[in-house]
Amino acid sequence: MNKTRFQESAGIRGFFRVKVYRKGKLIETFEDSNLIVKGARTALEQLVAGNAAGKSINRIAFGTSGSVPTPDDTAITGPFVKPFSGVSFPDTGGVEFSWDLLSTEANGKTIMEFGLLCADGTLYARRHRTTAINKDSDIALEGQWIINF
Repeated sequence: MNKTRFQESAGIRGFFRVKVYRKGKLIETFEDSNLIVKGARTALEQLVAGNAAGKSINRIAFGTSGSVPTPDDTAITGPFVKPFSGVSFPDTGGVEFSWDLLSTEANGKTIMEFGLLCADGTLYARRHRTTAINKDSDIALEGQWIINF
């Protein structure tokens, strides 16, 4: 008898990229994986079951906590929240959220963390930095957050 075995994929993975501009000039690019928190699994369970209300990822949050992410994280500290500038589907099993933080937004904030938020406020993913971005009117950010399934 011929038995075919299937292996489950690696699961949900995230990749985060931010470009930091000062007075319009690129001064830093940071790229790394991110933590998909437990809230993501809850959101996906609801989506699969047809309870999609509020479970779509629709915003990015910029926060002040430099604590290392854990799967139990549920919120971004002192968040400045805004919608994405775009959403695309670069490959099967992936979605890319494009975002920006303009020079006129969140000035005075010490940005140490980023979060993907569902419409109902559920934290889906979190990424922190060890070096703060001291947001002022001469600083602008842009980036992408990619989620692969």
